[in-house]
Amino acid sequence: MANSRVDYKVKADRRRNRFTYSVGIIGLLLITFSYYFYQVFFTPNVETKGQSTYVLVRRGQSAKSVLDSIDASGVIVDKLSLHFVARLMKYDKLVKPGRYELKNGYTNRQLINDLRTGRQSPLKLTFQNIRLRDELARKLSTTIDSRPGQFDSLLSSPNYTKSLGFDTTSILTMFIPNTYELYWNSSADNLMQRMKKEYEKFWTPARDAKREKLGLTRAQVSTLASIVEAEQQQHADERPRVAGVYLNRLRRKMKLQADPTVVYANNDFTIKRVLNVHLAKDSPYNTYLYGGLPPGPINLPSIASIDAVLTSESHDYLYFCAKEDFSGYHAFARNEQEHLVNARRYQAALTRSGIMK
Repeated sequence: MANSRVDYKVKADRRRNRFTYSVGIIGLLLITFSYYFYQVFFTPNVETKGQSTYVLVRRGQSAKSVLDSIDASGVIVDKLSLHFVARLMKYDKLVKPGRYELKNGYTNRQLINDLRTGRQSPLKLTFQNIRLRDELARKLSTTIDSRPGQFDSLLSSPNYTKSLGFDTTSILTMFIPNTYELYWNSSADNLMQRMKKEYEKFWTPARDAKREKLGLTRAQVSTLASIVEAEQQQHADERPRVAGVYLNRLRRKMKLQADPTVVYANNDFTIKRVLNVHLAKDSPYNTYLYGGLPPGPINLPSIASIDAVLTSESHDYLYFCAKEDFSGYHAFARNEQEHLVNARRYQAALTRSGIMK
């Protein structure tokens, strides 16, 4: 009996030891798994080294393709853990198009959560040096996820532009140069509607009152502002005086005779010296041949130029030409005789500088 009790005790101790060992192993495994789980979910896994990095997710793109693009960006420390978290968070079921920033110090969980919820980083849209409709269409098309030619189709559609209160020529005046925040996956129509809202916000009652006092429509103000800006690109402080010259000419039914409109009519923006051959170009934009304002703007004028027209200087100047010192400022004249003297000085300076065309 004594031996039986000893054997039983030995076997019980062995069972207890095996249980303790098993519990220890399981505990160790749980600790290890918990630590790994914590690491892959909550440890920073994005390292941009100070460079702003974004991933573009297009409509219909697969989760694998998105993750491959993120991998290719070179900012992910542990790619395997990112894919593991994406599977656990079922990212393949919630792929949303957009432009997402891969933020420095982001964890896998934070990054996948942004992608799943569509928490995008807005981009900034600015208009600079836009003269032609196709230039504007290209600018807009490369800013958001739109098909090539989509904006050109909208801008050249009489029905669509009419729905916004414009025609295919005046539609360019709807785009007020500024910096706008928008999302990359905005549709072309949504962007156009956004620009319409910004346009209406820009034309405050105070601005409308000023243009009504001038007897001009909003589109006419923008068209005149585009000429003023083309004439005086360097020194904004002179634009109200330049605007005053053109307004004086309009009131007197004189042709504007603005050289930038001739350049635009010839569709040759390399012209530095307007010659008779350029002046002969038959185009409604040639203000040497046709009276009044051209049918539309010759560029997208800045807010400063629009306001220069609305707050134009009151004077009796009817002419101006660039100063012969090439300072970027102009010599103003009240009559043609004074103007011819100024013009000859400038033409001579061009000749001395070897600028012949």
